[in-house]
Amino acid sequence: MDTIQNSELILNDDGSIFHLHLKPEDIADTVILVGDPSRVNLIATYFDTIEKEVSNREFRTITGYYKDTRLSVISTGIGTDNIDIVVNELDALVNIDINKKIPKDKLKSLNIIRIGTSGSLQKDVAIDSFVISTKSIGFDGILNFYKDRNKVSDLDFEQAFMLHTNWNALLAKPYVVNSSSKLADRLKSEKTINGVTISANGFYGPQGRILRLPIADNELNNKIADFLYKGERVTNYEMESSAIAGLSQLMGHNAVTICAIIANRATGDASPDYHKTIRTLIEYTLKKITE
Repeated sequence: MDTIQNSELILNDDGSIFHLHLKPEDIADTVILVGDPSRVNLIATYFDTIEKEVSNREFRTITGYYKDTRLSVISTGIGTDNIDIVVNELDALVNIDINKKIPKDKLKSLNIIRIGTSGSLQKDVAIDSFVISTKSIGFDGILNFYKDRNKVSDLDFEQAFMLHTNWNALLAKPYVVNSSSKLADRLKSEKTINGVTISANGFYGPQGRILRLPIADNELNNKIADFLYKGERVTNYEMESSAIAGLSQLMGHNAVTICAIIANRATGDASPDYHKTIRTLIEYTLKKITE
């Protein structure tokens, strides 16, 4: 088995992995991902005990116990580029002997749940509702850099989506991946909506927002909202779920995203108090994943 070169798997002086500053013993088998580092602290207020806290740049981790379940909460910052870092480094911590720098013979599957915020593309997906991303469309192109991306992608859905939207060849080719059905079913209730989520590679132009710069396709959001394939429609925009689902599938982890809808792009409305909504979503998710 080939040793991974030092330039490819970089460790800090204390033996922790480069960006997350974590060691294998620092993470739980169930990991909650959030964008905002302050949200890590918010979730940790529900923990009964805390055993590890570490921060580096936008990556903040707290590991502890909620009731009888050991959990790690990690902030990723914004975007799938950061997800590429976080998921690869989490996988390395559990599936590579980081001292010998060789993959382990027996691989571990983590449960990875993103709790986030999102904007609805459909009038009936209401503000302050909770959407489970059972399928994600990546506008970011991250998964296209990895071998076997087609094996974890819904290729027919991809082709139908590109045809319907008259996809601009200058943009990254979108990829479509499913979340873990096991985790999605665990989170599901009468309070949630199953949806198809787009992970955009930006907040403004890539999501059709216009401030001063015009965008390449003024009708793209309308075309996306009208898209229907085998009874599935696109419900919402956010910026991370596709890479979480895609990389996790390639690596053998279970992953799902659940988001609070804090804006409705179809109606132009926004939540009057999304902080309250995200707190309710945190409480809901913690209860569901530890039942």
